Amino acid sequence: MKNILLKTNNLSKSFSSGGALQHVLKNIDLELYEGDFTVIMGASGAGKSTLLYALSGMDTPSLGTITFGNTVISDLNQDALSVFRRSHCGFVFQQIYLIEGMSVMDNILAAGLLVSKDKKELCERAGELFKAVDISEETQRKFPAQISGGEAQRAGIVRALINCPEILFADEPTGALNSKTGLDVLNTLTGFNEQGQSVVMVTHDMRSARRGNRVLYLKDGVILGECDLGKYVHGDVRRHEKLSAFLREMGW
Repeated sequence: MKNILLKTNNLSKSFSSGGALQHVLKNIDLELYEGDFTVIMGASGAGKSTLLYALSGMDTPSLGTITFGNTVISDLNQDALSVFRRSHCGFVFQQIYLIEGMSVMDNILAAGLLVSKDKKELCERAGELFKAVDISEETQRKFPAQISGGEAQRAGIVRALINCPEILFADEPTGALNSKTGLDVLNTLTGFNEQGQSVVMVTHDMRSARRGNRVLYLKDGVILGECDLGKYVHGDVRRHEKLSAFLREMGW
């Protein structure tokens, strides 16, 4: 039996647009489990990123609750939510947002020092993570403008993991990358998941979605269905066929 890391009850999110209320998420009940690689798919405008931002504490719901472990994060004020998010959530963005005036290593340490004051320990952990994502010491000393998009995104993954989050959230992490560098990022995420890291990823890409063991399909702010793909195995044709059939059923 898998442990529940995060759950929502009646999660809803609305925005005011042109004087009218737009309901983006509608009464979502969801459980996310420890060790899973959960993928969220859906057409443009379905509410995928809005859901991801709510689950990660980057945004607050209009209605309903989000419980992360034993903490109802939807009840926290913004200061308390920021503190909680830094310690328990990692976030990988489509646009990497590394600070241009700092080296790659200093970008990671800056994120770590928000939670821990032990710089030596942070440097050791950063070094281990950089090794895991195949970023050399020479690259760590460079500034963001001096490295490739793939290196920057892998550095973004290191930054997201520096504080040992329970869940790593990723919003279209390969969306701005070419095919090869995107594959490197997917392999990196898969590798960390195989080591036990829980991952929740939004994507519109079939190749990326196949990395998940669980795929949720969002339509008009509602989870229309889900597909259990099991553990990722490279080259598993049946996995592709199962996901394709599921997405056709969902109207993809």
